[in-house]
Amino acid sequence: MPRGFISKIQEAGVGRLEGKTALITAAGAGIGRASTIAFARENARVIATDIDQAALQDLADTANVETHLLDVTDSAAIAELVDGQQGLDILFNVAGWVHHGTIEDCSREDWDKSLLINLTSMYQMARAVLPGMVRRGSGVILNMSSVASSVTGAPNRFAYGATKAGVIGLTKAIAADYVGQNIRCNVICPGTVDSPSLQGRMRAQGHYEKARQAFVARQPMGRLGRPEEIAELAVYLVSEESAFTTGAVHVVDGGWTN
Repeated sequence: MPRGFISKIQEAGVGRLEGKTALITAAGAGIGRASTIAFARENARVIATDIDQAALQDLADTANVETHLLDVTDSAAIAELVDGQQGLDILFNVAGWVHHGTIEDCSREDWDKSLLINLTSMYQMARAVLPGMVRRGSGVILNMSSVASSVTGAPNRFAYGATKAGVIGLTKAIAADYVGQNIRCNVICPGTVDSPSLQGRMRAQGHYEKARQAFVARQPMGRLGRPEEIAELAVYLVSEESAFTTGAVHVVDGGWTN
């Protein structure tokens, strides 16, 4: 769709995601929450899911948003939710978990949990929505990875980096397999974004200010990213404006890996 035509639609007050239904995981906080609000603002019908019901509470009052409790590691719950929808045009896989430490600090339990939440959950979500997208002849899947992946190595992020690298591979494989069926799949790799998850990890280190300064110090821009900045990229990648983009890795890290 030509950009000029899109601009005219926006001027007329029609959202870029008008008529689309989007399912977002980990929608209760951080990037997932910001994306839920951004997608809804663009007139998508948003199925906002999270494992924490309380985190979804105020989103339930947001126009165009429908909230559902969902454990992304539960394949039966995923199937039940997807089957209960009339059609999903967009899937945004945001849910993830950060293990802190090297390979020596990573127990088999830590490894299995990282793999399950960060990678297997995206496999399960994508596998659940793809048949419907194939039947309708269109769809967009957007996955959340990280620059701490195959993009670059980060200290004490062994399990996280390995599984997030897997997300990039999963994305490219889906993109290659379904491009002929008008289904696109892309991945976002953020740098350090100020979120409740990051705040919790900084507090857990025992010296909050020191931890925060260390995170900020590795950002060439001298600040952390904002969830809303990632959400705006997500809107673009699931809209018709990016219709020629699939299998692409989008790094948004404030120059960290430049």
